[in-house]
Amino acid sequence: MLWRGSQALRRFSTGPVNLKNKLKLALIGQSLFGQEVYSQLCKEGHRVVGVFTVPDKDGKADPLALAAEKDGTPVFKFPRWRVKGKTIKEVAEAYESVGAELNVLPFCTQFIPMDIIDSPKHGSIIYHPSLLPSHRGASAINWTLIMGDKKAGFSVFWADDGLDTGPILLQRSCDVEPNDTVDALYNRFLFPEGIKAMVEAVQLIADGKAPRIPQPEEGATYEGIQKKENAEISWDQSAEVLHNWIRGHDKVPGAWTEINGQLMVRNLQFEDGRMIPASQYFSAGETSVVELTAEEVKVAGTIKVIWAGILSNVPVIEDSTDFFKSGASSMDVVRLVEEIRQKCGGLQLQNEDVYMATKFEDFIQKVVRKLRGEDQEAELVVDYVSKEVNEMTVKMPYQCFINGQFTDADDGKTYETINPTDGSTICKVSYASLVDVDKAVAAAKDAFEKGEWGRMNARERGRLMYRLADLLEENQEELATIEALDSGAVYTLALKTHIGMSVQTFRYFAGWCDKIQGSTIPINQARPNRNLTFTKKEPLGVCAIIIPWNYPLMMLAWKSAACLAAGNTLVLKPAQVTPLTALKFAELSMKAGFPKGVINIIPGSGGLAGQRLSEHPDIRKLGFTGSTAIGKQIMKSCAVSNLKKVSLELGGKSPLIIFNDCELDKAVRMGMGAVFFNKGENCIAAGRLFVEESIHDEFVTRVVEEIKKMKIGDPLDRSTDHGPQNHQAHLEKLLQYCEAGVKEGATLVYGGRQVHRPGFFMEPTVFTDVEDHMYLAKEESFGPIMVISKFQNGDIDGVLQRANNTEYGLASGVFTRDISKAMYVSEKLEAGTVFVNTYNKTDVAAPFGGVKQSGFGKDLGEEALNEYLKTKTVTLEY
Repeated sequence: MLWRGSQALRRFSTGPVNLKNKLKLALIGQSLFGQEVYSQLCKEGHRVVGVFTVPDKDGKADPLALAAEKDGTPVFKFPRWRVKGKTIKEVAEAYESVGAELNVLPFCTQFIPMDIIDSPKHGSIIYHPSLLPSHRGASAINWTLIMGDKKAGFSVFWADDGLDTGPILLQRSCDVEPNDTVDALYNRFLFPEGIKAMVEAVQLIADGKAPRIPQPEEGATYEGIQKKENAEISWDQSAEVLHNWIRGHDKVPGAWTEINGQLMVRNLQFEDGRMIPASQYFSAGETSVVELTAEEVKVAGTIKVIWAGILSNVPVIEDSTDFFKSGASSMDVVRLVEEIRQKCGGLQLQNEDVYMATKFEDFIQKVVRKLRGEDQEAELVVDYVSKEVNEMTVKMPYQCFINGQFTDADDGKTYETINPTDGSTICKVSYASLVDVDKAVAAAKDAFEKGEWGRMNARERGRLMYRLADLLEENQEELATIEALDSGAVYTLALKTHIGMSVQTFRYFAGWCDKIQGSTIPINQARPNRNLTFTKKEPLGVCAIIIPWNYPLMMLAWKSAACLAAGNTLVLKPAQVTPLTALKFAELSMKAGFPKGVINIIPGSGGLAGQRLSEHPDIRKLGFTGSTAIGKQIMKSCAVSNLKKVSLELGGKSPLIIFNDCELDKAVRMGMGAVFFNKGENCIAAGRLFVEESIHDEFVTRVVEEIKKMKIGDPLDRSTDHGPQNHQAHLEKLLQYCEAGVKEGATLVYGGRQVHRPGFFMEPTVFTDVEDHMYLAKEESFGPIMVISKFQNGDIDGVLQRANNTEYGLASGVFTRDISKAMYVSEKLEAGTVFVNTYNKTDVAAPFGGVKQSGFGKDLGEEALNEYLKTKTVTLEY
């Protein structure tokens, strides 16, 4: 990186170093500010025994880490220091190993536990960019400007267990100029003078002269981080107050206003083409000049050479040279960005940086701010519940995921999610309120209409989806473990199907992103003129997705991958009993680079959060998988609210017809899979088997023999065939289902009982002699219950009539060696899918969905994209 040169010079310096009264230091923090403090402390002869900083981001180390690693200083990169209020053992051991006498925290975004703060001989000192006790908290510079303070400054204080409340060691101040911005204050005073003050503070401690001045309570203020919803401009204020409000809110969150409910002011463009952040409007006539370090001067020189190479028609590159007015094009922007990356140590700029600073002097200022980390967005903060299970540490987010952040429910409510293997509580999960739903929808709407996602080209969208698929695959063991814990899925099945098909789904739809297209249509010409008519496929906007509990991640993938590929944003509500893989998915989506607001996950109840989604006026499409009864209610709410588009994958009673000319061994094996796959919690499970009379008894005997071989047990045991049912209420419903079958006269051949062990286990069950009028013949069990009916030899049309005598039509199947018979039966069966001599064979490229009261609309395949697109017809005359 760009600061390596000075590090190398120091390494080979032969000048004397004063070793009197020097300390062994642990530097805890990050950013270029932290790097400069580190460098100056080393230069003064102090020994930095360890640097504790944040993990690499996108493969790039923090500047502090780079400098320390180059010097051979031990560097530790921990994402967090504590879990559930307790210091992580491995982190504490690593810290204790360096033997620091003083902790120095120049700029630190992590929470450092008090046992670490108090551990060294001299304790810990922290830099804070305000004159304490004023403006305690995380946005001190902003509030200095917002409140119209005449003086700004910083404090170096001794850390205690309060929030910026420790005794003062030293303070420095400066006047606030009328046109100061956050950048101006930071670059003119807080950055350069803060570095000097941190070094001075350490030396005062080493010399035993450091004061501890208690902070007075008088004048103490605390202001939190401003959020977008609190940053709206109130126009009934004086001009000075408005000026302070706008400049104090800076780029993030950015002061904003709406004009006629349509316009949000973020950037302003002047007649000369120059663009500035709206927060700098009142000082637009003056440039806040950053004082450059020696390393930064070197970078500026390199960039000037690059500019000269591109603008070959300009004799001399001066501060006032404008990139575009000198003849540069958009292709030159790409070259500039890439050449800087190549020649300036990998410095990452965006094309927008060039458009926002078109003059050379302004461009250099922007580059320097980028180097100093001032343009970086806050890193994703995730609170995990961690468990040592399945020979790994599983880390599970448990909060709502809204607008790129994990956050507690607005009212603080939580609920317990249960491990069906033993009935124990896995963790408490945020219970989303109506306020949370509205926030999530607002974030998705903003991301679609005004954010980066709405402007992103299709191939870039596909690239993000491919990357997300890769991350799902890289984390497949952890995801499968979470799925086993939360839903009871057998681990090997979760690995192959729940997670494996999720990966395939995202890869499949990633490939569709840049292949969505309309068509040209020949129409009658309006003579003597000519016409051109074409169609465009466009995203719908904000989509809601409500998924079931049987395949938590796979159902998420089936719907959300098509939704995102089409260019929509989404708010997804996972099933209340299985929220954990959806929340882990949210974390991975941010790591993949999805812009904030594109994906939002709100765990909670269907009656509250789900109902609000179906009624919300800003949602344009709702995709639902679940019961027919709930699907009808959702469809009604969607129609009454704003006639939003709906796709429904609902209940099923899928018939499987087994003829006597089938390959019996295969029919037995696959017939069992058709019923018992995923513990019978399978939307396309064969709800009723029709077995031809001549093979009926042998088929039943073989099935029972195979069931007896099945191992029922812990889903994390690799030899387990059959895991627990998803939750207690469902197990009880299945037991009642069996009781109803026995009462009506069906023959219970095997099972029908709960397994006597902890958890929600049920025996695989077989009923025969099931007649068409019985409850078992009509209603779906959604469990490991095989319902068998006999049909007369050769009665093809009769069994077809019985198979179709249901209001459901999700899937169906037939086993026969006669291809003509198979084709005839598949034509007559009233179902969205027909399996012939196989079952459960779904593929990401094949459309999936039902008919009749099993719903409408398709998941998977090209047809799924149409569920999340609208067609626009354009006709022009020429």
